[in-house]
Amino acid sequence: MAQKTYQLNIKKHIPNAITCGNLLCGCLAIVKAFEGDLVWAAYLVGIALVLDFFDGFTARLLNVASPIGKDLDSLADMVTFGVVPGLVMFQIINYVTLMHIYSYDWPNDIGGKPHIDTDGSMDAFKNYLQYFKYSAFIIPIFSAVRLAKFNNDTRQSDSFIGLPTPANAMFICSIPLIFHISVEDGQPIFDINTIFLNPIVLCLVSCVLSLLLVAPIPLIALKFKNFGWADNKMRFMLIGLSVICLAVFQFVGIPLAIILYILLSVINNIINKQKA
Repeated sequence: MAQKTYQLNIKKHIPNAITCGNLLCGCLAIVKAFEGDLVWAAYLVGIALVLDFFDGFTARLLNVASPIGKDLDSLADMVTFGVVPGLVMFQIINYVTLMHIYSYDWPNDIGGKPHIDTDGSMDAFKNYLQYFKYSAFIIPIFSAVRLAKFNNDTRQSDSFIGLPTPANAMFICSIPLIFHISVEDGQPIFDINTIFLNPIVLCLVSCVLSLLLVAPIPLIALKFKNFGWADNKMRFMLIGLSVICLAVFQFVGIPLAIILYILLSVINNIINKQKA
């Protein structure tokens, strides 16, 4: 009896240990973001995403889900998928702003500290650009609100309401990866100079993603009660199209998959309303 109780105690800590691995990845990603190594910060968030999936999966598999595990998961998510994407976006906007204010080459410096031409001059508009980077901190604020709502909303058992924080983190952390692969290949995958290498566009992206976190929009949850086509066709379509996006567009496929996720969810909502 004592041995069985001991085994049960070990089992109930396995999901929490995986969650702590998620949190550790978030802490290491913060260090990398401060060092300017946004590529490795993004990789660590990717590892944390895998751990975030398996902690809940393991808890259900072992039948050891608990309120403490749920709270621990949200606290870890706040760091990894709330604070980290905010810091990553802060650094991206900061580098892009410096690129507009001074003369130095970025994103070739994505993996390290920027080389600033201290003889550069600023006009009045460029002086204001240095404050744009602080808009990135709207991301962790809205992420905290999103997670608090999720923990207290009984409607989100079969679907999400608002963009999940991991999806938001994936979108933001894909930006330095897109820059990195573009520089390595020598040819940009798309015109990043007019899309992401603009501090105003990045501020708008931060605001739009933050609003989506708390928007009252039901979004598809990848939770399968069965594997029948009738009940899961939107989930299967989302997975299939996301795999195609990643295979064809590589890291550019990540934000495309997130946009696709939102669009398919909206279409699914319209179909469900028509059925009702």
